[in-house]
Amino acid sequence: MLVGVPNVGKSLLFYRLTGAYATVSNYPGTTVEIARGKLDLSSTPYPKEREGDREVRSYALLDTPGLHSLLPITEEEEITKEILLRDDVAVIVHVADAKDVERSLALTLQLLKLGRPVVLVLNMIDEAQRLGLEIDRHALEAQLGVPVVLTSALEDRGIAELKDAIACALQTAPQPQRTRTLTLDEIIETHRRARAIASAVLRHTRTPSPSWSERLSQLTLNPVTGGIVLALVLWGLYEFVGVFGAQTAVGFLEETVFGEYINPWVIQLVQGLLPWAWAQDLLIGEYGIITLGLRYAIAIILPIVTTFFLAFALIEDSGYLPRLAVLIDRLFKVIGLSGRAVIPIVLGFGCDTMATLVTRTLETRREKLIATLLLALAIPCSAQLGVILGLLAGNSLAVGIWAGVIALNFLLIGFLTARLLPGERSLFYIEIPPLRWPSPSNVLVKTVTRVHWYLKEILPFFLIASVVIWVGQIVGIFELAVRALEPLVQAMGLPTEAAVAFWFGFFRRDYGAAGLYDLHNAGALSGIALVVASVTLTLFVPCIAQFMITAKERGWKTAIAMALFIFPYALFVGWLVHLVLTMLGVQL
Repeated sequence: MLVGVPNVGKSLLFYRLTGAYATVSNYPGTTVEIARGKLDLSSTPYPKEREGDREVRSYALLDTPGLHSLLPITEEEEITKEILLRDDVAVIVHVADAKDVERSLALTLQLLKLGRPVVLVLNMIDEAQRLGLEIDRHALEAQLGVPVVLTSALEDRGIAELKDAIACALQTAPQPQRTRTLTLDEIIETHRRARAIASAVLRHTRTPSPSWSERLSQLTLNPVTGGIVLALVLWGLYEFVGVFGAQTAVGFLEETVFGEYINPWVIQLVQGLLPWAWAQDLLIGEYGIITLGLRYAIAIILPIVTTFFLAFALIEDSGYLPRLAVLIDRLFKVIGLSGRAVIPIVLGFGCDTMATLVTRTLETRREKLIATLLLALAIPCSAQLGVILGLLAGNSLAVGIWAGVIALNFLLIGFLTARLLPGERSLFYIEIPPLRWPSPSNVLVKTVTRVHWYLKEILPFFLIASVVIWVGQIVGIFELAVRALEPLVQAMGLPTEAAVAFWFGFFRRDYGAAGLYDLHNAGALSGIALVVASVTLTLFVPCIAQFMITAKERGWKTAIAMALFIFPYALFVGWLVHLVLTMLGVQL
């Protein structure tokens, strides 16, 4: 198993060792995801282990969540520790930061006390060498009594040597034995010993002048220049996702591919093959599986989530996210969160359901509750955000009003919730990796993997939603639900058809946003009404998938209480925005 603190290159090293042979699943009884891959050691020169009459040439390799010490704080660290104590762990591969050997060695020494074979990997050795750090690997091996391998996962260096070291460790692995946890005193003593070992094996060959990445890193952490960098990042996201993804790509797929080719051909085909009106409605009707479900998923949502996943992978691999966490920590403390919460919040702009799972990395129950509520209330997913920005694009005042209202509600509800919820505030600490150029291959792999997840998990949901709406139409339930919402929608100055888009949003947030897209194209939404609809849908009840995950993570009572608060609150804010903009005579 691969073990190490976050941001040391474990995931990329895992990919180098396993290639495409990887699966991701939840650890039993939890929502913590563990990546499992096939580690092929057939090319190593060491004798193969035997099981009966056959040679063992491959092993399962686990990529575990980040671990700082064997006294875990977060749920993810607890799961990694639990796996470490299992009987079937043959070799622990500790992936460490070659630029921070002293702190890395403290965890290595803790892992050695578990009685398992350990291979120490000093990753990012290329960056350490650029900083003028020289590591006496042989002296370090002698001090620790374990193999030490120098690697650069980014440059694919040292991977073959690492496989050899793992194969060698497997040959000398003792019989599995029940391990034990460590005491606080033992962990403190590893830190003392790590300091002594580091001083003996490290040498600074020169004092490097600050590189461009270090200068830029300081700019991202400064409150003034960091704010400017953040504004530039957000502008880039808007142009790439909101303009290119939500307008150019969506326009081509929606109007040309589906509008001129797919829909006319499918409608003609279905009408020719199926003479029954109910069957035609199911496939090509107003809410048909093909004309609505498939069109929404492929033509409107897919280009937006693809551009977002690509942009997010670039930001993620550049090392910017931890710096954003440091920059925003002071502001987040006002709403009861630490800078660490910026990770699930930013992930929410990709998928709120996924981000709700990531709130488990926060330290306290209080932080998890606040972050979950804010994700459900005020963070639009990538598809919803892309569609809304696409609809409001070209009108900077409309974009500013929408963004300002959402940001104000985020801060207001966070501030009030932090004052009402009991519990102590957590300390803030986070690993800050160096800024680096993202690896194109790694960015591409992440983007393709996430888009595949979207197609596998979300596309069926769109098609099922079309069927549910179709059934709801036949029995009259959907019509009743729409009619119940119509008076509230009209009070906000919106056409009654907007009620349909809001109910779509409950099936999926992006489904509702696509409904607004259709209303806008039909000329039913413009000016103030478009801003009001965008604000209300953004704040509206989270989709079914996010609601279910919230119930699983925080409990049913909490999930229901959040939904009962968000539903009327979103409608109230929408009405208030309509009232204020109308009274002020704002022209949009």
